[in-house]
Amino acid sequence: MEDYLKSFVREVADFPKPGIGFKDITPLLLDPEAMTKVCMAFEKFYPPDSYDLVVGPESRGFIFGVALATHLKKGFVPIRKPGKLPGPTFRESYALEYGQDALEIHQDAIKNGDRVLIVDDLLATGGTISACLELVRRCGGEAVGCAFVIELAFLEGRKNLPRHKVESILRYLVE
Repeated sequence: MEDYLKSFVREVADFPKPGIGFKDITPLLLDPEAMTKVCMAFEKFYPPDSYDLVVGPESRGFIFGVALATHLKKGFVPIRKPGKLPGPTFRESYALEYGQDALEIHQDAIKNGDRVLIVDDLLATGGTISACLELVRRCGGEAVGCAFVIELAFLEGRKNLPRHKVESILRYLVE
């Protein structure tokens, strides 16, 4: 299945800046069979009875998180950029290679003891997902793990998530 799904990931050289090989998932999103296979792979990594909710960060985490939540008839919790959610939120800042960013979650989105699966399109350095994990914790939830379509293994983002199960469908070992 890995080769099949990799055939839907387009490599775009020098985007968003020179020297970067961007992994474009647009062709994968256009194919319903490929999207179904992504959901099935996530389901193999994390059996549906092992978690209560799916959580995904803005924006591509929404795509795969909602697809999985719908496939399994579970709720979805969005984690957004600052200022996008109405009502009381928790905010978590995290480092980028060129500065700082932050994410927010509704304070009442996850109940104490809810088991959640965090889903995103890509694991790079782990900064975004570390912030997501902290937001889940602050809401009282328990992250059962993190699931990614793509992992840029050469960036070693997994090392920044040492206490959590991390699964990815497609791993790229070299830049």
